[in-house]
Amino acid sequence: MHPVLLYLMYIVSALIMLGIFTVIYTTVTRYNEFSLIHEGNMAAMLSYGGALLGFSLTVCVSIAVHATYVMFLAWGLTAMVVQIVVYLVVSRGIPGMNDAIEENNVAMGGLLGLFSLAAGVVNAGCLT
Repeated sequence: MHPVLLYLMYIVSALIMLGIFTVIYTTVTRYNEFSLIHEGNMAAMLSYGGALLGFSLTVCVSIAVHATYVMFLAWGLTAMVVQIVVYLVVSRGIPGMNDAIEENNVAMGGLLGLFSLAAGVVNAGCLT
């Protein structure tokens, strides 16, 4: 297949996966990230941003190291699951995490975002 077509196939698929991840992640969380972010809630931005970056890192590495399109899709799905699990574990493991993010506690939003980012880095590293 021509390299330009491969590029288009991967970039379009990755962007679609980002959209699907966003829908699933924002459905799983107890709060509405986009409403909070629209209101200027930095905690929500940090927590969602970390999850988005953590997810994207795994997708990026899967594109770079896997020869098949099917494996790219499989690792994208795995990255989604990892990020959802991180949110569920951290939000249940740290009492008041969801309330703190809704109340714009930047430290708590940053902590959740960093947990998500760290999990994404480790997940991406497992692919190499």
